Amino acid sequence: MYHHFLPRPDCRTRVGRAIALLPLLCLALPASLHAQGINPPDAATLAVQRAAYDEVASKTILDLQPFRAEQRLTLADGTALMLASLSPVINAWYLLEVTAAGSQRPTYYHLENVESRTVQLSLEPGEVPTLRLSKADGNSTCALTLDTVSTLDEARKTGLAYAPLCDGQIYLRNRVDGSRTSRERTAEFLRENVWFGDSIVNLVKDTLYQDAYAETGVTLGTTAVGSVVEALGQAALAEYPVISTSIDMPLVGAPEGGMAQGKWYAMEGNSGVYASVVQPAKISPDILGRANETNWLDDVERWATVYLVAFDLSEFDLGYEVGTDHPTLNWSPRPSGTGRNNRLPGPDGIASSTPLVTLGMVSPSQAKRVAATFTGGYKREHGAFKFGDLAFSYFGHHYGFVVNGTVLSKLVPDLSTLYVLDDGTIGMRTWTVEDDALLPQIRFARQNGVPLIAPNPDTGESAPGPLVRAWGPGNWSGSAEAQLRTLRSGACMKTVQGRQMLIYAYFSTATPSAMARVFQAYGCEYAMQLDMNSVEHTYLGVYTPKPEGGLEISHLVKAMRDIDARANDGTRLPRFVAYSDNRDFFYLLRKVPPS
Repeated sequence: MYHHFLPRPDCRTRVGRAIALLPLLCLALPASLHAQGINPPDAATLAVQRAAYDEVASKTILDLQPFRAEQRLTLADGTALMLASLSPVINAWYLLEVTAAGSQRPTYYHLENVESRTVQLSLEPGEVPTLRLSKADGNSTCALTLDTVSTLDEARKTGLAYAPLCDGQIYLRNRVDGSRTSRERTAEFLRENVWFGDSIVNLVKDTLYQDAYAETGVTLGTTAVGSVVEALGQAALAEYPVISTSIDMPLVGAPEGGMAQGKWYAMEGNSGVYASVVQPAKISPDILGRANETNWLDDVERWATVYLVAFDLSEFDLGYEVGTDHPTLNWSPRPSGTGRNNRLPGPDGIASSTPLVTLGMVSPSQAKRVAATFTGGYKREHGAFKFGDLAFSYFGHHYGFVVNGTVLSKLVPDLSTLYVLDDGTIGMRTWTVEDDALLPQIRFARQNGVPLIAPNPDTGESAPGPLVRAWGPGNWSGSAEAQLRTLRSGACMKTVQGRQMLIYAYFSTATPSAMARVFQAYGCEYAMQLDMNSVEHTYLGVYTPKPEGGLEISHLVKAMRDIDARANDGTRLPRFVAYSDNRDFFYLLRKVPPS
């Protein structure tokens, strides 16, 4: 089962955890790289760094990296350099600190290692500061001059989100503005500049946008016609009629303008990608009729179309990136009382990721492999609890996230977590205290609320989470009057013939109860909510390489076409790939064939 498939090491103390993890850090990289790169921290240093990570106090973003390795040099002119590998096992993000002689104000450069699995970075002493790139088959160096024609400063002046260094082997991540839609800009203006702005936004949302995206397909037939993928099975429905859809993906053998409910269709030209559609009213009574699991579904959400896309993870790698603006790291306004410590700038002791740079965009080194992107979870202001038990422990249970092994917000217990380990393992589970032992191996992670469905610990059968029916304690959002029905998205994990499937679902209007029932009907083992309320917050794009170069953009539904930005010639640009976005997102990359 996806929330219990990894061993949970016995880590009873903070110091014990740090010491226990030292061998893992030492063994994760080849010895030849250790001899030439930054030495991994010893047990004593790990213990100190872990204590700083755990301490309830104001801190820096470096203090949130308990496994970091640092190297320090002082040049002949007194300039002090510090290069930190933020996660030595993941080996992707580095922070370079430069402090000129006599200055108290360091300059920071956030570096991304393009070949994180084969190359390690370190500083090499000498008259000219040099960055050494250590490889298993030899070394190369890259001069980093620090005078008026600084290589780093020239890269910063380019204005590129990812400015290439060392012949493209490293990127300097530069701060840029992220794209946002006019509706997002209006909502943020109201919240930040108008009295009772949040109330105005909620009023607009409740009166104009509730069910604004609700879609009910017209029945086109009663028999499943077309080419369906039998190997994926079918949802547990009472019947499988063909309905009209607004899907924006070319599907093999799908009837013109329609799809059979509960069946799976392969995407044309994109191996390992499949689509399905369902209306909750058609779910088998054996599922819909189970007592005391979910709320009763009203007629609107029973007939509201749900679109699903399945990705065969044997063909894809999964990644996650934070947007230029969201989610932030300061306090959500939701927790209060014992769920809040006003002496801290944020729940983890920091208020921003500075000097690290978040870009809301796939790294150019991965762009040729990108197969799909979809938006992540709640903004920070909504990503914590106001009601229920979770509001008054762990500072309100702010949702955590990790990018390239770097902890930007701590992963906290009790929350649904989609994560990727360094070996490529992808999992979805309810996080526990014991799971912190996985931290040095985590490449990506995103938490977003409590489970929609999860395996029963006694029977192993997946069932709706205990808070699916609880608006406040489940932090399901919607309106202040607990009107839960709105546009929502979610994801689940399912095993098909020994293969992992990641399924993304777009609910044109639904409550958490309807989401849980749909994921149950499709045989998911674990499911979690992502974002909600707008098409830009529930976006999914699928990309097919063109023979002449570039990407052909498809979307889960046609309304998502309007979210993409356009070039001057009107060409649609792939969101999260061609430009920086203000929101966080997941991305899928085609796996590199073994050499």
